[in-house]
Amino acid sequence: MSVGKLLRVSAAGPAGRTIAEVIFFLRHGVAERGGVDDAARRLTAEGERQAEAAGQALVALGEEVESCLTSPKVRAADTARLACEILGIEPETAAKLCGPFDSLELTAGRGNVLLVGHEPYLSEEIGRLTGADAKLRKGGLAIVDGSTLIALLRPDDLASIAAASMASS
Repeated sequence: MSVGKLLRVSAAGPAGRTIAEVIFFLRHGVAERGGVDDAARRLTAEGERQAEAAGQALVALGEEVESCLTSPKVRAADTARLACEILGIEPETAAKLCGPFDSLELTAGRGNVLLVGHEPYLSEEIGRLTGADAKLRKGGLAIVDGSTLIALLRPDDLASIAAASMASS
């Protein structure tokens, strides 16, 4: 049984808003260095592998991701596209993920949501929700249910989960 399925809870947020059951925070994969336009930086081959491993790991864990919101910056949008191809969902762009954001507001009414974005904003939001001092590595994933940090997975962890799943199929 998956982490999300074990701990799934429906909850109402402020003013009775339905909030996401589980929020998955995925930091974009490793991207090209430098360049004049930060928003146009593309994923490296390693970053592409990290994005695919994140999607494969979520499938292997049995997680049901119902929607994905991504920063419009190329490295995040490409990470979301690669992970979501495996998850069988289409990512949607959310400009708010380029800076500080309120995940409860962004995910309201969307079920289990994958948010793909940037540091320090992802870790700050995880901390706001859970009180945890979590830092996401490039290509890393955090799973939050309500106010509980369920998992903080490094890119190597995701690759191992994905590889173990592929080996057992």
